[in-house]
Amino acid sequence: MFDGYDSCSEDTSSSSSSDESEEEVAPLPSSLPIIKNNGQVYTYPDGKSGMATCEMCGMVGVRDAFYSKTKRFCSVSCSRSYSSNSKKASILARLQGKPPTKKSKVLQKQPLVAKLAAYAQYQATLQNQAKTKAAVPVEGFSWGNYINSNSFTAAPVTCFKHAPMGTCWGDIAEGVRVEVPNTDCSLPTKVFWIAGIVKLAGYNALLRYEGFENDSSLDFWCNICGSDIHPVGWCATSGKPLVPPRTIQHKYTNWKAFLVKRLTGAKTLPPDFSQKVSESMQYPFKTSMRVEVVDKTHLCRTRVAVVESVIGGRLRLVYEESEDKSDDFWCHMYSPLIHHIGWSRSIGHRFKRSDITKKQDGHFDAPPHLFMKVKEVDAAGEWFKEGMKLEAIDPLNLSAICVATVRKVLADGYLMIGIDGSEAADGSDWFCYHATSPSIFPVGFCEINMIELTPPRGYAKLPFKWFDYLRETDSIAAPVKLFNKEVPNHGFHVGMKLEAVDLMEPRLVCVATVTRIIHRLLRIHFDGWEDEYDQWVDCESPDLYPVGWCQLTGYQLQPPAPQSSRDSQSSSSKQKKKAKSQQYKGQKKMTSLQLKEELLDGEEYSFLQGTSDQESNGSASYYIKQEP
Repeated sequence: MFDGYDSCSEDTSSSSSSDESEEEVAPLPSSLPIIKNNGQVYTYPDGKSGMATCEMCGMVGVRDAFYSKTKRFCSVSCSRSYSSNSKKASILARLQGKPPTKKSKVLQKQPLVAKLAAYAQYQATLQNQAKTKAAVPVEGFSWGNYINSNSFTAAPVTCFKHAPMGTCWGDIAEGVRVEVPNTDCSLPTKVFWIAGIVKLAGYNALLRYEGFENDSSLDFWCNICGSDIHPVGWCATSGKPLVPPRTIQHKYTNWKAFLVKRLTGAKTLPPDFSQKVSESMQYPFKTSMRVEVVDKTHLCRTRVAVVESVIGGRLRLVYEESEDKSDDFWCHMYSPLIHHIGWSRSIGHRFKRSDITKKQDGHFDAPPHLFMKVKEVDAAGEWFKEGMKLEAIDPLNLSAICVATVRKVLADGYLMIGIDGSEAADGSDWFCYHATSPSIFPVGFCEINMIELTPPRGYAKLPFKWFDYLRETDSIAAPVKLFNKEVPNHGFHVGMKLEAVDLMEPRLVCVATVTRIIHRLLRIHFDGWEDEYDQWVDCESPDLYPVGWCQLTGYQLQPPAPQSSRDSQSSSSKQKKKAKSQQYKGQKKMTSLQLKEELLDGEEYSFLQGTSDQESNGSASYYIKQEP
């Protein structure tokens, strides 16, 4: 539409990077391109103000994109075909509405075939670029309708650094203009028009065609990363017709002046936006790679698994001994639950040896550099010791933070943790957390942040008090300074919508809501389900995604359960869920927790008291230790 942008190049190709590319996607400019007026505005419908009709094939398009100085033909093949004097009469007759002769039909085949071949090649290129963008519609559920009807807000894409475009989203916001297909048109060919972003919800944008002013009758939702969304100017450089919607075609006689007035100075997408989307959706993990992953039947150990498929960075891992490939486990490639082959031996973690003595043909070990790196820790000085008490998210019941104990100290900062009162005699339900994990907390964390702490099963002295429990068990609390107290500026707020993995059934990605924020800890509620199935998740968890992630990556989204089926499902499906996940809960407290002012292990602590839904977006302390 316009050729002039700030920081804009002529080349707007969006060719996909190599599948093997592991380079980090460069961030988009902090400021989006500004549309300038250089007089090149293309309008319709009279065919004289910037539009042209090919005299050979009849295609309508932008005049400046046509071939030759006279702009009479859309391509070289049409120009050459027309140059034959024997064809002129029959073609002109067709353009004038007269019945074409048999000869003209035959002569028309060559350029038409050439055009179809070129178009097929173009479509194949687009499909190759957007092969990971195939939308998976969810029958009966629309994020747009769900958000509009309830006035919901969604977490911005910038909250999800691990998601496509999470680190290079730029200034995409309300008011940005894009070129999109015009669905309010009776032309047989695909045409485009300019629309502005009215509202953003993750990757999804509510768009309104230019010229509709305050009329929202034709507003529509689309995924801004989709292959049909382009920066203003794309039609001009690609030779695509720009046609105003039929509903408003009568409103202006001079569309050129209207667009110049409305678009000059407005922002649009960067010219390489599509390329950035494609690059951010290249994943280094490949099928047939071997990894070590937690054994879902015995959390205390790992097993070898093979990558069966990769969707949006999520891996379907099949345990190596599974002959029919039904014994699988889903997780993100950045999950702390997967590691390179040899990791367990290197840190002293339990490992189940495979019955398969050698690698199967085609299987190969995933390179160690593909896995998420943990922060280095200094265990030489004061460090975690076996028997120390702490609070931890129960991996078998992620809605609960429980009284826990350090059962074993491994190498490289890893710890084996057990839930007090619920441990198996052989330690088969211990689980591994790194010392910097945001899922473990010092003694007193729940109390100062007004979170219900689940006491040991069978513990009768309620309400639970840490001071009494430490004395009764003759144990000490892990020092506060050993825990991770970093709080990133995450950007989440209570009430925001997102798509989240049900970690009790990790193959499912569900419609979800942030209901509480405690520093970097988020309480995730699955829409349509009871609160008891909420889950505590870190703000940087790779199991959280923006609205529209499933559609963008081709993953199946689980919509909220309707009220009619919710009641019938709650007694059956959720009982299965409880049995499968071995969920358990301690006895609930009947009164609110009071802030304690006790002495823990001979040292005095004072705690920061905040609101129950503290939306801390910067560095903050959970607790302050007072030195004597």
